[in-house]
Amino acid sequence: MSRSFVHLHCHSHYSLLDGASSIDKLIAKAQSNSMNALALTDHGNLHGALEFYKKAKNAGINPIIGYEAYVAPDSRLSRGNASSSKEAAYHLTLLAQNRTGFKNLLKLASKAALEGFFFKPRIERELLLEFGEGSICLSGCVSSEFSRAILNNSDTSAAEREATAIAQWFHGVFKDRYFIEVMNNQLEIQRLQMQGAVDIANKLGLPVVATSDAHYANREDADIQDVLLCINTGKFRTDTARMKMENSEFYLRNADEMYASFPGMEEVVARSQEIADSVDIDLERGKRHFPTYPLPPEKRPDEFLRELCISGLKDRYSDQPEMCHDGQLTQVVLDRLERELAVIHKLGFANYFLIVWDFVRYAREHNVPATARGSGVGALVCYALYLSHVCPIRYDLLFERFLDESRLEAPDINIDFCKDRRADIIQYVRDKYGQENVAQIGTFGTLAAKAAIKDVGRALGLPLTRVNQITEMVPEELKITIEKALGKSEELKAVYQGDREIRELLDIAKKLEGNARNVGTHAAAVVIGDQPLTEYVPLGRVGGKGDIITQWSMGEVEAAGLLKMDFLGLRNLTILSKAIEVIKQTTGQDIDIMRLPLEDKATFALLQRGETKGVFQMESGGIRDLLQRMKPDHFRDIIATNALYRPGPLEGGMVDDYVAVKHGRKRAEYLHPVLEEILSETHGVMVYQEQVMRILN
Repeated sequence: MSRSFVHLHCHSHYSLLDGASSIDKLIAKAQSNSMNALALTDHGNLHGALEFYKKAKNAGINPIIGYEAYVAPDSRLSRGNASSSKEAAYHLTLLAQNRTGFKNLLKLASKAALEGFFFKPRIERELLLEFGEGSICLSGCVSSEFSRAILNNSDTSAAEREATAIAQWFHGVFKDRYFIEVMNNQLEIQRLQMQGAVDIANKLGLPVVATSDAHYANREDADIQDVLLCINTGKFRTDTARMKMENSEFYLRNADEMYASFPGMEEVVARSQEIADSVDIDLERGKRHFPTYPLPPEKRPDEFLRELCISGLKDRYSDQPEMCHDGQLTQVVLDRLERELAVIHKLGFANYFLIVWDFVRYAREHNVPATARGSGVGALVCYALYLSHVCPIRYDLLFERFLDESRLEAPDINIDFCKDRRADIIQYVRDKYGQENVAQIGTFGTLAAKAAIKDVGRALGLPLTRVNQITEMVPEELKITIEKALGKSEELKAVYQGDREIRELLDIAKKLEGNARNVGTHAAAVVIGDQPLTEYVPLGRVGGKGDIITQWSMGEVEAAGLLKMDFLGLRNLTILSKAIEVIKQTTGQDIDIMRLPLEDKATFALLQRGETKGVFQMESGGIRDLLQRMKPDHFRDIIATNALYRPGPLEGGMVDDYVAVKHGRKRAEYLHPVLEEILSETHGVMVYQEQVMRILN
């Protein structure tokens, strides 16, 4: 008999505040156990599915994507008389056997979250009939319908009849893909369930498989998972009546440990490998599932895009004879446009630009202020389509920073909208491409250093004032970890070394850092597909909110081949819009904010005094100090001030050099004539990425 074993019931940190290990840690443990496959079965969600698939494949592990479903006793739409999550749902282990099974899991997990949520996201038997193809079904842990029938009825014969009927129903749906699941984590309740389950399986001729209900990678992580449960339930670790695992056996045990836990049942343990060997989830990666912009009759995307660009540029440059003369675009404009369109055509992105143009057009027609930000502003095509409002020729911006022929992923055009009207634009996109084809993208709030310390301190019952003292010792630094904080803060290091309670607090918090804590909605990102999104990604909702979001974060959504757009709500655009309205109401004057003079001396005097509270990106104390040092007297100084106000330039002396050269206290030094040509506008300081790219080329 083979001594191999595969974990088919395993939880990661995406079993929020229950699973204690990251996907990386679980895969590494499976590798160290010499296992060739691993399943991921998080509670009621598929948050980690694609991340797990990619990382397992890269590690040479066969990924078995599954999830521990919650099954409603009757209809997922009915709440019945349940007063707790235990009464509202049974557990069931589902594993995708192939691509069809994976797609069906997407639909099950989505329907559970969107339609069946009551305490937990729930499916029902009817959905299993509809979406059971391609999946393997294990009867579940001691909280499954099958197990509860065995355990909760004092009449042994009645319990057997009920459990038998349940097993027969599931076997009827899944046929030879249905297995009776047994566990032995040294719990009496599991022993009782196993005894009844094996008897029924033998009478019905059903195969039995052993699993381990792993909630963490290593035995020593049991204490970490225990603290997580305290955070989850709002209890102190000292509470005796709280929910907890009863021992430290819920880890990713190796094959020998599993065989030792099931003496005389070697075939039950070995069956896990047989099941794993039957799984081949070959996900289609690299294919785009973008929506298609509905073109006018007999138009091709590239052709229509070119027409829009020509028309837009003629409008843009109508009063600039060096750009458009006698109604015709000049050669410098045409050469730049044709070069950009050639790259867009070669990469197949004309449709992408048309989609963005369309919703920005809608915004303009409905007086919703909108503008692109980021590298997309370097594209003349974006300027032509009124996505951006900065001429890249005039400001010497490079299209290649935004898009070049070697790039495989879709371009990323971030559009800012008036904050009050952003929802209107998203609704337009939903109406245009279909409600089921559009959703916002989910995010995960993770346990960062300070949050981990606070949560763990609360669970350990430490005084809040003491915990706050510790968090204040952590340096205010982006993405700081507790380990780095201990290296940077002597005060924190001294407390860690001298106080046993604080050492335990920080040691536990270190191990929980980076784990997912809760689900949220991305501030800007929206996903659009060519079909209902549940063909490609699982969907859900944030508790208490109505917005539909993806169960995957942005990276996984894009990896699934879907179109991601950033619809940012910008308060500054709202303020400007209202200011224009007030001016109109009080003076009758129409202000075109895109045609304001850029040489106004009074405005520069205000900037030089640092009186910029309320001015977008110019209102912090630090940048107001910089403006007073810089004393901008040209628009390019404003651009440079914004670019230089970063930790690197501030700490590296670049700001000092810029100011000194600008005010004649120092001469710019150029090591090569090429540098003078490129850096003269910024007084010899390398400020912009475009300058770096020009120097290298």
